Amino acid sequence: MDQRIINLYDRYTHSQIGRKEFMKQLAMLTGGTAAAITLLPLLQNNYAAAKPFHSDDITAENITYAGVDGSVKAILAKPKGKSGVGGVVVIHENRGLNPHIIDVTKRIAAEGFIALGVDALSPFGGTPVDEDKGRELIGQLDMGKTVQNYLNGLDYLRKAEGSNGKVGCVGFCWGGAMAGRLAVGDPNLQASVAYYGSQPDAVDVPKIKASLMLHYAGLDERINAGIPAYEDALKANGVDYQLYVYEDVNHAFNNDTSPTRYNAEAAKLAWKRTIDFFKSRLG
Repeated sequence: MDQRIINLYDRYTHSQIGRKEFMKQLAMLTGGTAAAITLLPLLQNNYAAAKPFHSDDITAENITYAGVDGSVKAILAKPKGKSGVGGVVVIHENRGLNPHIIDVTKRIAAEGFIALGVDALSPFGGTPVDEDKGRELIGQLDMGKTVQNYLNGLDYLRKAEGSNGKVGCVGFCWGGAMAGRLAVGDPNLQASVAYYGSQPDAVDVPKIKASLMLHYAGLDERINAGIPAYEDALKANGVDYQLYVYEDVNHAFNNDTSPTRYNAEAAKLAWKRTIDFFKSRLG
């Protein structure tokens, strides 16, 4: 697909332009409104296209835990018959806790961790089915309270039955940025993994005590513009980090429900690195 179309969709999904302007520009790139409408399903997430993850070796349940202004909704997935294992908070994209992120949470549990997929949209009653509405609500969140809700999630995992007290986090897109915020905000965090997320301010980097793993997409110019200053600050402050740029792939390359941006090879490699990283830091 024309990279200009993918870049345009990225701007739309990150609220840089509204739907009307997006469709107008999409029509210009595709040759007309009818062509734009036909192409749109190829850009949007298709949860039916990805086979739901299932493992007989884990349990999964919907839970709530105490947040700043009420209960926070989450899915808790655990490996069966294991104790003394590390915990991982899973942080969704800017659409909320959708089927893809629920699958990611279960996949992490199948690797031997207690995984908590947190719904940041809990203050609004939880993630809506309409993804456009989800993106709209993400923009209405109080960021300070949202960060604290995730910090509470880390504490929940530290005390969870079967936990060894070591915790990490992994986030994607909006969640990648949140993974950085948690690294800044929790000096006891062992590991933070960010997939194509915007970077913390350099002034906050000295607060980071966790080990970091950072995954970036080579074609993601918007997010990658922040890498040099961030990496300079990480080096200057002696932060333990690993940084990978996957060439010729797009933002959201890990999302197998995003047909035009998913890249199976890059996703597989990044996932192996992520799991190995968690095993080395949370074991």
